[in-house]
Amino acid sequence: MQLKWSGRFEGYTFAHFKKDLISGTIVGIIAIPLAMSFAIASGVKPEYGIYTAIIAGILISLLGGSKYQIGGPTGAFVPVLLGIVLVYGYENLLIAGLMAGVMLVLMGVFKLGTLIKFIPRPVTVGFTAGIAVIIFTGQVGNFFGLSNMQQHEKFHMNVLEIASNMSTFNYYSVLVGGISLALILLTPRLLPKVPGALVGIIVSTIIAVLFLQGQVATIGSTYGEIPNTLPHFQIPEITFERIYLLIGPAFVIAMLGGIESLLSAVVADGMTNSKHNSNRELIGQGVANIVTPLFGGIPATGAIARTATNIKTGATSPMSGIIHGVFVLLTLVLLAPLAVHIPLASLAPVLMMVAWNMSERHHFLHIVKLKSGDSLVLIITFLLTVFTSLTFAVQVGLILAVILFAKRMSDMLTVTKVLPNLEERGGKLQSQMVSDTHDCPQISVYTIDGPLFFGAAQTFEQSILNTLHYRPAVFIMRLGKVPYIDSTGEEYFRSIVRDFQNNGGMILVSGVQPSLQIMLERNGLLELIGAHHFYASTGEAISEAISIINQNKCFGCKHFAFHECQQLANGEQLEQPKQLIETTI
Repeated sequence: MQLKWSGRFEGYTFAHFKKDLISGTIVGIIAIPLAMSFAIASGVKPEYGIYTAIIAGILISLLGGSKYQIGGPTGAFVPVLLGIVLVYGYENLLIAGLMAGVMLVLMGVFKLGTLIKFIPRPVTVGFTAGIAVIIFTGQVGNFFGLSNMQQHEKFHMNVLEIASNMSTFNYYSVLVGGISLALILLTPRLLPKVPGALVGIIVSTIIAVLFLQGQVATIGSTYGEIPNTLPHFQIPEITFERIYLLIGPAFVIAMLGGIESLLSAVVADGMTNSKHNSNRELIGQGVANIVTPLFGGIPATGAIARTATNIKTGATSPMSGIIHGVFVLLTLVLLAPLAVHIPLASLAPVLMMVAWNMSERHHFLHIVKLKSGDSLVLIITFLLTVFTSLTFAVQVGLILAVILFAKRMSDMLTVTKVLPNLEERGGKLQSQMVSDTHDCPQISVYTIDGPLFFGAAQTFEQSILNTLHYRPAVFIMRLGKVPYIDSTGEEYFRSIVRDFQNNGGMILVSGVQPSLQIMLERNGLLELIGAHHFYASTGEAISEAISIINQNKCFGCKHFAFHECQQLANGEQLEQPKQLIETTI
């Protein structure tokens, strides 16, 4: 039996479906406790997380750009969504999520998906580790069964809240949470194919129901019953005032959702040797986040851990993600009434393990040990994520990363005066050949290595002008190792050319790459220097330079910088200079 569906389902067979059925069911089992946990940690009712896993999970698989992506609520969103709920309320969270969906669709339409590669690793590791700390801390109260706890937007306020309520410590909650945590850790070792989180929640819940009835806080006692009906369609009240108010939070949701979904897709590519469509992925994520709030769901994105599980359990197509959503839906309809008995202390270890796994502690410590600019970016992004906000942290992290990158690139630019080594065959141009007693007074040859951009332009100008104070007749610039010139570099370049030409000198250029020559033509530098002064090799440029200098000044010169210098120093006129410089740029 073969289903001839187009696109990612082309060639899909019943054998593929059986694999997807197994993987989708397993991921669905994992997704249920996570969806409720993330919803609770975000400050909303657990069923809203379930709705998100169903609707967003199905739509992301149907419309996204990765064959294996599993979408739904994730830990990365927890501090962001909690902050929005505390400041703006649940209904405004729905509007912010819908607006974020529109932004994601526009990002995909305008093909901004590839911009993910421009986000430095220290920034992503820094804010991910910061989010992990916030999630872990947010579950301490539930694990210890602390009562009278108030949720705050700021991390330090939540820490103070925990400290001030430690006197309400509940031993029964710790017992239930400890059992759940132990089973989460032990199950993968004893039963590798069984989800540890599910075992931990079920066993600890049974113990709480049988022996600790009324002694620990549960989903039911805190949030009420979970309806076992499908979510109702409802359009939130959208006004211009709300749009203006929520544009910032919506942008944060969109950016974080885009980053995490594309990172998840990249992980899936690495595990399956496939290639996702980043722009289509953004559109799929956007549509899912537009539709999900209409049914009461919270913002969703690609979930790295669930996507990896999906692949490891044999998924072959997006059908596994669709099956995962359907499985969660069936569970909601059939088993929702039972979920009210789950203790919050049973769910706390699930989120604590999520936080521990997403902290990327090994990468974090590795980057810190480098003691480099990346270490600074990482630590600052991490601290700002924890103590201020994710938005501010990412902004500062990106700005610092750009500054450090510009500094590194500017340090890479080298401007070196060179002369041919006449003792070697081909006369290779080398900087060590230049000395006070071995340097041509009329011809200067410079090798420029690196991009001429705003961070290096001034260094370039100073290096050239400081060594051209004696005003040679001909200035040869070797640009074979210059890949790029921006507008700032262009202006400094233009200044050097004009200064040299105004003093009667001539500039020759060698080895320009085709892409750079196009830039020089567009910005007018090609015309300013003269197209006939551009040469494929430095040897040709030197030959031209020797033919146009005042050869009478060479009489008696003892520098002997070039092959022709011996003849010129003896007063012999050259009919045709014979330059033996190698023709490489």
